[in-house]
Amino acid sequence: MGSRLPSAATLVRFCQKLNRVKTLEDDLMETSLKRCLSTIDLTLLGVGGMVGSGLYVLTGTVAKEIAGPAVIISFLIAGVASLLAALCYAEFGARVPKTGSAYMFTYVSVGEIWAFLIGWNVILEYMIGGAAVARAWSGYLDSMFDHKIKNYTETHVGSWNVQFLAHYPDFLAAGILLVATAFISFGVRVSSWLNHIFAGISMGIILFILIFGFILAEPKNWGPENGGFAPFGFSGIMSGTATCFYAFVGFDVIAASSEEAKNPQKAVPIATAVSLGLATAAYFLVSTVLTLMVPWNTLVPDSALSDAFYRRGYSWAGFIVAAGSICAMNTVLLSNLFSLPRIVYAMAEDGLFFQFFSKVNPTTKVPLIGIIVFGILMALLALVFDLEALVQFLSIGTLLAYTFVAASIIVLRFQQDKMEFSQPTVHEASPIRHSGVPMKNENMSGEEMKEYESFSDKLQLVETDKKGQQRRETGHLKAAFEPYLRFLSDCYPGEVVTIAVVSLMVSSICFCCVLVFGSDHLHLPTWAFYLLLVIFLIVFLVSLFLIWAHEQQRKTTTFQVPLVPLIPALSILLNIYLMLKLNYMTWIRFSVWLALGKSILLSALCSNETGKDIVIPRNSVSSYNPRAQVPRDTRAESQSTALEGASVFKAGGKDRAQLWLALLPFPILHAQVWGA
Repeated sequence: MGSRLPSAATLVRFCQKLNRVKTLEDDLMETSLKRCLSTIDLTLLGVGGMVGSGLYVLTGTVAKEIAGPAVIISFLIAGVASLLAALCYAEFGARVPKTGSAYMFTYVSVGEIWAFLIGWNVILEYMIGGAAVARAWSGYLDSMFDHKIKNYTETHVGSWNVQFLAHYPDFLAAGILLVATAFISFGVRVSSWLNHIFAGISMGIILFILIFGFILAEPKNWGPENGGFAPFGFSGIMSGTATCFYAFVGFDVIAASSEEAKNPQKAVPIATAVSLGLATAAYFLVSTVLTLMVPWNTLVPDSALSDAFYRRGYSWAGFIVAAGSICAMNTVLLSNLFSLPRIVYAMAEDGLFFQFFSKVNPTTKVPLIGIIVFGILMALLALVFDLEALVQFLSIGTLLAYTFVAASIIVLRFQQDKMEFSQPTVHEASPIRHSGVPMKNENMSGEEMKEYESFSDKLQLVETDKKGQQRRETGHLKAAFEPYLRFLSDCYPGEVVTIAVVSLMVSSICFCCVLVFGSDHLHLPTWAFYLLLVIFLIVFLVSLFLIWAHEQQRKTTTFQVPLVPLIPALSILLNIYLMLKLNYMTWIRFSVWLALGKSILLSALCSNETGKDIVIPRNSVSSYNPRAQVPRDTRAESQSTALEGASVFKAGGKDRAQLWLALLPFPILHAQVWGA
């Protein structure tokens, strides 16, 4: 193609391809990975991902600086709020048992460019999360030995006085990451059993904290002489909730591991619910014990639990608690190192990352290259960087992933499930689409053509429920609302729902912007503040009603989120609110990370020269299977007939990379084109 810019028509058609969704294989259980994880394995992975450094560090910080003893209410509300997002992950993990978590869920329901955006941010989440926990692990161990490790390093290696870098190289943090990487490389069973050991020790020490802590509890520490139960009031409780919400980040490791689960349809929802319940109970009870043992205003934030036992005269108990914190952090390290290579593996398999990361070791059945490369990158981050400023990256990346998964649940629930219908036999030579609809063929006889059109019409109009009663197809307007919303009845199935989801997200952003910035930054008068809130709330509710007014999928074979679209919509609203509460520097760093992701993507596309022809019908939503192979003997035929109603593009290689380069600087314009 050289340096010539693509034509406008080519750009428009390519925008449609960027927004294509991924079509999965018929056999979703087929995988090159090893399916060996049970429900208990997944549950302990989820608990390990959530109950780590947050239990030993975040609890004391929120109690002393934000909420006081009312931190227990903050954790309870945060747990319920996290459940909204966790339910969405559970449904996707059961329906789409493929590795990739939020990346894969976005790809199969929203589109390619959004999938890469989410996948790239999930990579950042796991990398910085693992490095941050490794530094916390190192600091906790160093404090147990009176900071002798730090003093020795500064004396013999030296200290740094460079902004954003650590004060000294943390060899201990880098070393623990490299050791954990080695264990993860041995295979799923080894890493799973190692996680079992650390999670078991951690839960045993949590039980020790609860039993011994309640024995030492003094109710007067919640009394008025210490400021009462909620010294910071309702605002303190809600501010604490926003902070405590991040303690539950980590349940997505369960969905990320669904491709290695023995029975993901049952194991993923159960493990998600049980692990989130255990984590919420642990945070609630431990924060109760902590604030009853010592006055909340005397807590030491960095080591509140162990310090509380030291101050009550039980130094041996404090040492046990410190050891428990290290075991808990080990489970978080294993969780991050376990999930990250699998996200990269899924992206590489789809051609959106360097393809050598998609190779699976034939012996251990794990993506070994990804484990080693990203384990080393995590170790380098932990070695040289001061991660305090970078940790906020975790917030925005995680919340963005939660938002897209919730939106994807709504979109997918109101689209026709392509796996529902059996494939009818029309003619042996007639190709069959993945949805079960025979593809139109010029060689069909007149009778076969009538059968094709009849089957297509029936498929679009009605479907049969379990009781044998006919109801409108998924995505169509419900019959009860047709007399009142007749102008929507002729829309393509799912089209109104997709537009309503976009409207719901835009109104959520506007509502939260007014709520967060209306008084302090926008300087709105009181009447304008409330008027805008009411307007955007009405738009939100109308969008929610329009979604609900359409037929959705009713399946009993896999777990489904209850009260759709209400629960995903509330999750979207909450996530957007929390994202807008982050400071502007976080958004600037986030933009830099996205720019870096664009460069990485272009390099990956240029290196992946094994592109294939994809035929995209006009005036239709495109989907494709990036793993599908186009037979050589049909390639010429597809190219010769493409001009009659379709456009042919390269799915990979430098042509695709050049178009990405031309398109990516204008994401708002792309969204308009894609929606056309």
